[in-house]
Amino acid sequence: LATLAQDYPLSFHGVGMNLGSATGLDPTHLSRLKELIAIYQPAAVSDHIAWVGTTDRYLNDLLPLPYTEEALALLVANVKQAQDVLGRRLLIENPSTYLTFTHSHIDEAEFVVEAAKQSGAGLLLDINNVIVNGTNHDFDPGTWLAKIPADLIGEIHLAGHTVKEIDGVTLYIDDHGSHVPLSVWSHYADLIARIGPRPTLIEWDSDLPDWPVLRAEAAAADRILDEAAHSFMMGKSHGRTGHAVGA
Repeated sequence: LATLAQDYPLSFHGVGMNLGSATGLDPTHLSRLKELIAIYQPAAVSDHIAWVGTTDRYLNDLLPLPYTEEALALLVANVKQAQDVLGRRLLIENPSTYLTFTHSHIDEAEFVVEAAKQSGAGLLLDINNVIVNGTNHDFDPGTWLAKIPADLIGEIHLAGHTVKEIDGVTLYIDDHGSHVPLSVWSHYADLIARIGPRPTLIEWDSDLPDWPVLRAEAAAADRILDEAAHSFMMGKSHGRTGHAVGA
């Protein structure tokens, strides 16, 4: 990792910060993460809009929050605390969810944007999660993405999902175990054309393919990024260049 860090900017993406926790953040976890950051100096550090456990139990899952003012205030306070301890801006990722709460009264995209704005964080925008949630909860992913300000987006994730029929209901599951589907590529291309290039990661965590398959996925993202970079350099606007990697 140290050798790679000499030639490439690193992105540290976590699943255990517990930013949505009602019981507070784990100071030991934050301390260890701060030490890791000091050693490798990553270009970005990110975690999820989710909760993963309590003070005495880690549940090993990214659990959803209700979209309420109370949950938003809690999330913002936790993100601010994490940023204060780590001494840097975080990127927070929009979740994939499979249920909604009856108490939720804030639109999901607005909740995500407000969490970033109020805490001073940036966004790690996972387009597959938007597609998954749009199908599971019956909203238009394009409308969702149009609500996200360009200046908040620091990184983008692309991935595949599984489609299952459960009791006659179609459920999309974010499993990172297959090719990036056409729907995700389409929304990614539209987004990059609007905001300009951003660092992009292909997530493929299970049923890993041979390297050429993964490399081809990254190359497809790079073509979209390069086209957008060319358009922006021709005078449309100015964006921050990023390239795609596989994981």
